[in-house]
Amino acid sequence: MLHCKKFDNGIRLIVKNMPGLLSVSMGIIVHTGASLESDSEDGISHFIEHMMFKGTQKRTAFEISDEMDRIGAQMNAFTSKDITCYYAKSTTSNAGKAFEILSDLFLNSAFPEEEMKREKGVIVEEINMNDDTPDDLCLDTLSQAFYGENGYGRNILGSRKNVNSFTVSDVKNYMSRHYVPQNIVIAMAGNIETSFAEELAEKYFSRLSPCSAEKFHVDIKLTAKSLLRKKNIEQIHLGLAFPSVKRYDRLFDATQIMNCILGGSMSSRLFQKVREELGLAYTVYSYVSPFEEVGSLVVYAGVNPENYLKCYDAVFDCINDIKKKNITNEEFLRGKEQLISSSIFAQESTSSQMLLYGRELIYSDKIYNFEERVEKVKRMTVDEVFEAIDVNFDEKYLAAALIGNADKPLDL
Repeated sequence: MLHCKKFDNGIRLIVKNMPGLLSVSMGIIVHTGASLESDSEDGISHFIEHMMFKGTQKRTAFEISDEMDRIGAQMNAFTSKDITCYYAKSTTSNAGKAFEILSDLFLNSAFPEEEMKREKGVIVEEINMNDDTPDDLCLDTLSQAFYGENGYGRNILGSRKNVNSFTVSDVKNYMSRHYVPQNIVIAMAGNIETSFAEELAEKYFSRLSPCSAEKFHVDIKLTAKSLLRKKNIEQIHLGLAFPSVKRYDRLFDATQIMNCILGGSMSSRLFQKVREELGLAYTVYSYVSPFEEVGSLVVYAGVNPENYLKCYDAVFDCINDIKKKNITNEEFLRGKEQLISSSIFAQESTSSQMLLYGRELIYSDKIYNFEERVEKVKRMTVDEVFEAIDVNFDEKYLAAALIGNADKPLDL
């Protein structure tokens, strides 16, 4: 059962009651992220996410963690290009206490100077770790090659220089513009009564005053670059990005099915050609990354330095064959089933449901309709997939990234 309510101050609540379970996932989702930051703010969304756990007006950082552990609850957060989410999962019997702690850190964080100083060091180490994780670094570099250095091209972690420069004033100024009721959705999924969920949201969030929120908009200017980050590592990590469909494009599901055929599973063209037939890569895959204004179709592979150009050619062999619309009915039906089953699997996870319904409300101000989505996929024809192919491989805006001991960037 689904329940949605908009409070007088603009905060929205969505609850999916899943009887028969013994737990509940609760999230506070804010419609802001790295893509909205200015150059001087680069990394601040992620920095704020970290600082929220460093003490409130009535709890120290340790007490926040200790009280959650005492009730056996889990708590965490993440920052993306367009949302920031704070979430907890607890047993049903402890849901009220878990949400009170989650609400306290979200609403009453004190941003102590000493904690801020320490956390800057923690985040710098996270940046260092990201730089030492070549597949992550490849995809970050690819975003920059595709979108440029602003908007969706920004690295979520920001730069070391920026992180070390942030002040309490910077944090509060950013939050005053983005952490406002109109930008906040509270989402809960699991064994929780809707009346109790509404009572909790009302109790802790009704005191927030309504105020105008900046419209979420990212200026898009595709840069179509080929970038190289030299690193002394064993593999070359290769990434390619093509323009793709937006989040609510008519051909979004058709593009997802096409991606299943291209590189979304072990039976896909890329996996079978690049790994199984040619033995060029251990990891090779593709995925669709949609945003409100634009999307990208990404291909990634990790290969031996001697073989990365062979891999590049093999990837384009697969792409060019799909562009000719050489898709079998078996591949089409398999792609549909993969898309349907992934939606069904997500229905069985409270965390996935919390995030799914919460994000949909943030993005579209609508309630996600699972049954409608599945029926739409079931009705889809191969002709729609052919349409999707036509809008997904514009090489004019192809971007590429290489990480490793390559001599030069890829020639596009």
